[in-house]
Amino acid sequence: MVKSVLPLLLGVVILYWIYAEFDFSQVGGALRNMNMFWFTVSLLFGIFSHVLRGWRWLLTLAPLGYYPRRSNCVYSIFIAYAANLLLPRVGEVSRCVVLDRYDSVPFAQSLGTVVTERLIDTLMVALITFTAVALQWHVFYEFVKSAGGGVMSIDAVSAMGGPVVFGVSLLAVAVFLFLLLRKMSLWTKIKSFFNKFTDGMCSIAKMKRRWLFVAETVGIWFCYFMQFYLCFFCFDFCDVLSLAAGLLLFVAGSVAVIVPTPNGAGPWHFAVISIMIIYGVSSTDASLFALIVHSTQTMLVALLGVYALVLLPLSNRLTTKK
Repeated sequence: MVKSVLPLLLGVVILYWIYAEFDFSQVGGALRNMNMFWFTVSLLFGIFSHVLRGWRWLLTLAPLGYYPRRSNCVYSIFIAYAANLLLPRVGEVSRCVVLDRYDSVPFAQSLGTVVTERLIDTLMVALITFTAVALQWHVFYEFVKSAGGGVMSIDAVSAMGGPVVFGVSLLAVAVFLFLLLRKMSLWTKIKSFFNKFTDGMCSIAKMKRRWLFVAETVGIWFCYFMQFYLCFFCFDFCDVLSLAAGLLLFVAGSVAVIVPTPNGAGPWHFAVISIMIIYGVSSTDASLFALIVHSTQTMLVALLGVYALVLLPLSNRLTTKK
């Protein structure tokens, strides 16, 4: 109970801090003036990123001798991301539970493959971050200086209590990592579980189609970026933002979701709004962008989770009858 309430509470507190003086009556007008074509295309990229992640999982499970249904892997990803809205990082466990139930893939081994996937994704984030920071160093430096407690040159960011948000977010990540490591130490006490878990982590070394794994990994992150970047074309005030600016904003948002709040709510808004202001977008427009984009993408994740929960047992029941 506490583990589910605290992340939500942290997100709500940070969001309140950011939007305390925001005029929400402007949201309706912004929605009416949005370019819905690009908005729809961005959501399609979001959906396909999850599909690719499900397909990629098949590649890491195959060396272990397990071949779950492709649809079950995709549905499990939908459910995992939706579960993370309720309790950050529980999705990694839930997707393994789904395959254990419907395709008899041992939980420990599938969890090991998930950890390996996350390590690969971390490397991708590091690579993208390095590229974005190299291209937009001056903006990155200004953001870190203001968020970290330096002399703040932007009144709107200062009003958000940048150093406090930054510090609280770091503390939350530290607490989450401590709890995670403590759980892992308990897991490793069970020898059989640990052996299977290790087998799952090492499955990538036995993978036959590594080129496909690399291609799907790049595809996943390309879809993530396009889902975010195409939102620029939905709002006129984003005309001042370049592709490089989009990459830096995407990186900032991707790092912000590490903070254990539902879908990064709060820290994500803070990072995106702060950097957009540095690029010259007004505080009001930046706040509108962050609110609309994050809310709609979160709704998409929730809807996909509900869709998968309904279709998963139904599709497997129909397959069993055949």
